[in-house]
Amino acid sequence: MSAEAYRNFRVAHRLIRRVRVVAPPLVRNVERCYILEILLRKRPEISEVRAVPEIGSLAIHYDPGRLPEQRLLAIVDGVLGNLITCPPARPAASVIDGAPLQEHSLAIEGMSCASCALLIELSLRRDPRVQLANVNFAAQTAIVRGTLSRDDVFALVGRLGYRAQPMDTLAQRRLLVEREKGQLMLARKRVIVAAALTAPVMLLGMAMHRSPTLRVLEFALATPVLLGPGREIFDRAWRLAQQKSANMDSLIALGAGAAYLYSLPGLWRPNHHVYFEAAAGIISFVLLGRFLEERAKGQASEAIRKLIELQAETAVLLRDGQEHRVAIDEVVLGDLLRVRPGDRVPTDGVLVDGSSEVNESMLTGESLPVGKRAGDKAYAGCLNGNGTFTLRVTAVGVDTVLAGIVRLVDHAQGSKLPVQKLADRISARFVPAVGGIAALTFGGWLLARSHPTTALAHAIAVLLIACPCALGLATPTAIMVGTGQAARRGIYIRNGEALETAARLTTVVFDKTGTITEGQPVVTDFIAVEGVDETALLARMAAAEACSEHFLARAISAWCLARGAAPAACSDFAAIPGRGVRANCEGVPMLIGNAALLEEAGVACIAQAQQVAVLAEQGKTPVFVAMDGRVAALLAIADQPRQGARDAIARLHRLGIETVMATGDLRAVAQHIARQVGIERVIARATPAMKLELIHELQQQGKRVGMIGDGINDAPALIAADVGLAIGGGADIAVEAADITLLGGDIARVAATVELSRRTMSIIRQNLFWALGYNVVAIPIAAAGRLNPMIASAAMAFSSVSVVSNSLRLQKH
Repeated sequence: MSAEAYRNFRVAHRLIRRVRVVAPPLVRNVERCYILEILLRKRPEISEVRAVPEIGSLAIHYDPGRLPEQRLLAIVDGVLGNLITCPPARPAASVIDGAPLQEHSLAIEGMSCASCALLIELSLRRDPRVQLANVNFAAQTAIVRGTLSRDDVFALVGRLGYRAQPMDTLAQRRLLVEREKGQLMLARKRVIVAAALTAPVMLLGMAMHRSPTLRVLEFALATPVLLGPGREIFDRAWRLAQQKSANMDSLIALGAGAAYLYSLPGLWRPNHHVYFEAAAGIISFVLLGRFLEERAKGQASEAIRKLIELQAETAVLLRDGQEHRVAIDEVVLGDLLRVRPGDRVPTDGVLVDGSSEVNESMLTGESLPVGKRAGDKAYAGCLNGNGTFTLRVTAVGVDTVLAGIVRLVDHAQGSKLPVQKLADRISARFVPAVGGIAALTFGGWLLARSHPTTALAHAIAVLLIACPCALGLATPTAIMVGTGQAARRGIYIRNGEALETAARLTTVVFDKTGTITEGQPVVTDFIAVEGVDETALLARMAAAEACSEHFLARAISAWCLARGAAPAACSDFAAIPGRGVRANCEGVPMLIGNAALLEEAGVACIAQAQQVAVLAEQGKTPVFVAMDGRVAALLAIADQPRQGARDAIARLHRLGIETVMATGDLRAVAQHIARQVGIERVIARATPAMKLELIHELQQQGKRVGMIGDGINDAPALIAADVGLAIGGGADIAVEAADITLLGGDIARVAATVELSRRTMSIIRQNLFWALGYNVVAIPIAAAGRLNPMIASAAMAFSSVSVVSNSLRLQKH
């Protein structure tokens, strides 16, 4: 079957044991992707299938000896064709009632375990108006995309017994942070009350007495523990039971409730054993574990909280010549604000009066303040220095750069890694499975002729020891800490998959100008052809290059203007990526760019070959200027490597990562820069299409490729790479299209990203190992009768705390 015969997809690239296809019918169709994954995994010749619904990509790992590629692709085409013809289980959210897609970020109160998060997520996804729903138990947040309103989302969550809170603006998020602190204090009080009541009950229980008076005292102390601090657990379990659902609260309620109810007859039957100490102890240990877990999760999300706290709560509004202090949410576009010394800039805007120096380290990572005067931009959250200025508001609320940064970190922390799919599948089946094991444990001990109290104690121990919380926290807590640490270093990771893939990079391809070099080139040489009117030439060059945003174009334009050139009238401008610019200035056709641009236009430049060679050996970039089909001048532009670039490349080499430079510059210039920074492989005179081809070539060799560039001419390669890393300024952070954005232009952050990603993935693997291993070992021990229910509940709490604490180790690096 030829490539043209595959009706439902195209092959993106091939390796010996892996093929990646892109299928339009899979784009943004999560359900189809999951079904296709399941169907293909049923074949023993296929070892792994990974779908990326956002772009309709499907990567298939297979055994070519047992299943030839041609046969595999025919199977994929047939299965996909059948899926397309099947009616969808629900209509796509984007077309229901013609309503536009909306994305809502919300905080969810009341989630006590990973099963809660999974229950909410699955319930949201069942709604036909929901296109995407990600619930993060560790962060207690959710991201929902669909055609439903925010109130509809809140109603869906509320029906399950949880409370949703808006966090659309930074002010709302600050209120949530304050509420979280209050909830942590409440959790602490619950633990203290429960412990104070439980301690004497446990002492009386260990005495193994039969005194009716003391049993009544146990009952009197244990009952307030269950109905007071522990009431929330029973309330939530009951609400879920009404919804025919269950989570960890259901297991705890069953365990503690069974122990309590079984003990009641012992109040008037001396020979009947009582378990009041177990019921109270279970609740107390669970509350203690959740308090410690909440405190640890608060440390994990510290990075995003610090970002939120950068937002000023109030602003000084100028109206009719008077100053009024107002809440930040009352500020609207076009307002004039007064910013005094020491204040944080309240929102994004442009200075209209006054001057100052502003610390923008939260955006750029640079500690030196930046001078600001009328016409300059200032950004929310930055700290003003000693000056006073008036600011005209250009962005408010969710449109500010600071809000964009918070949103980026939010999305990264809320996204799910492919490795988490296993944990989700296990958690979804965990609670029912544990209930079944507990029932079998109870029945088995009864069949073994054990006393009912013994059988009940062992069944309760099974219910309590089995905790999916550790499994549910294993990945998101590590992502939260890892992306938070990255944000502190000026590294903004757009999604969890980029974090995982960055850990496995084997090759990094660098653009040169603006990436390895400073991106601030200057004209060093100007050689005009004899007989050319230099004044007219400079005027036309200034006009043509003023239309371009390229680094070299800006350098040429600035050089011309500095020599008093008055830009001529210019029309028919066109930028040719990787080549230069074309324009018509004062009726004269102009070409400004490299030799390849002139060759394509049929302009001979052989006469300047020797001069070009000399300039290139000096590490300078030659730029030709042609007028009316003939070379008019030759320019030389020099750009220096970034400070620390050589150390950054050496650091990548120590990590075992190959480095490649791909640039549109001449080979001599590129090799000169490459020698300075320590890169051995150089691809010169590379167009955007050639860079894209290089990425695909490296991927076909089985390499995991990262591409780092300025995000403009390098956009195709950035998108095609396994991980795209963009050099970005503060204002670009919210709109950058790459997977990872590095602020301030420090390429040492590339190595820091890889190191942090590797440590994060290592922590995730440790967490999953311990969470799974804990349950695999603990459940049989509990079923065998080797665990007391109170010890089981304490161990359950410890498992979750240990996973979060392990993730917090990322903060130490």
